Amino acid sequence: MALNFDLFRKLLRFRKVILKKDFYIFADKKINTCNLGNHDASWTFCPDSINNKTIAYSFGVGNDISFDLEIIKKYGVTIHAFDPTPKAIQWLKSQQLPTQFIFHEYGLAAYDGIAKFTLPENPEHVSASILQKSSSSGYFDAEVKRLKTIMQNLSHNSVDILKIDIEGAEYEVIDDIISSGKEINQILIEFHHRFQNVGIDKSKKAIQKLKNAGYSIFSVSATGEEISFIKN
Repeated sequence: MALNFDLFRKLLRFRKVILKKDFYIFADKKINTCNLGNHDASWTFCPDSINNKTIAYSFGVGNDISFDLEIIKKYGVTIHAFDPTPKAIQWLKSQQLPTQFIFHEYGLAAYDGIAKFTLPENPEHVSASILQKSSSSGYFDAEVKRLKTIMQNLSHNSVDILKIDIEGAEYEVIDDIISSGKEINQILIEFHHRFQNVGIDKSKKAIQKLKNAGYSIFSVSATGEEISFIKN
């Protein structure tokens, strides 16, 4: 059943490519991989050297932390999770979480300060975005920080796994991460070129910037939106 669903997603993606609403990109490095998390919230990473000393940052957790909990259970990883959205904060406070899951009630951006987030059109959804959307059902203000600032605050000189699902804000963040010179081994990103005010060119340029900074792609999801990079 899962294979059929993946095939459907690939066919749907192919249709989007034909309509020039998406693009194909492939892994350029073959390494060991591990995929964890629920079907619609899974991430692929390289398990080599991942252990209980690993530091991982998970930006944009919403109300599905299956990836985070599974990597903690399997490898003993310490996860620093970040999400400024009210629904995510409320939901996480109601959960019984392992000590290796450390939650921070702020978001990731290319600057330190306060950002205006648009709420999703569907009030049942959790994800909010810094990007302005005409169909939004409302707004809220929340604290955001640069990755460099966060690492300094948490006394981390490097991060082993950096997972980013921040609803379109990833493009400026990628520029900021590269310019910061911080040591990040693996970067797992969901790109949001499907957003009307983003477009595929932005994702293509961001991917090329990461490659120019010394990263290789080792995994691309069936949707083509979740891409895993590793430092060469």
